Amino acid sequence: MASLLKRYHDRIRGVISCYDRVIIQGTLPGFCYVQGMTSYLYAQKIRIFDYAQWAEALKEQIRANAEELAEKNGLTIEFLRKAKDFRKEELIKKVLKKRGEHPGLVHIFSAMEPCQSYKPWHDKVTGKTFLKPLSPEQLFMP
Repeated sequence: MASLLKRYHDRIRGVISCYDRVIIQGTLPGFCYVQGMTSYLYAQKIRIFDYAQWAEALKEQIRANAEELAEKNGLTIEFLRKAKDFRKEELIKKVLKKRGEHPGLVHIFSAMEPCQSYKPWHDKVTGKTFLKPLSPEQLFMP
């Protein structure tokens, strides 16, 4: 089988090489604040009060993809609870020692990360419907 570089040479503009991994972190600027998410929903013609249903479906797609990747690679997904003195790198070193250093997916972590949460809101005075940020106390209310 031809390498990806040869197969897609006409679409590749450069190659990044590194010793063991690349970690990409970032923010989706249009979604990381309440007005941006409200604007996105309006632009996509998603009703503000359908926000939770839309977000749930997206979460399930991400989960299903991770489960499919795990199954294809013979891995189990490990849920992480926040723990002091826990280093993911140490766990990966143990996994690599056991499986070997060959290329491929090594492990999948699942974790609940803190993030901004929203709730749909209709302002009766202005007649406008938008998302409103949840306070930290509201995150864990039933």
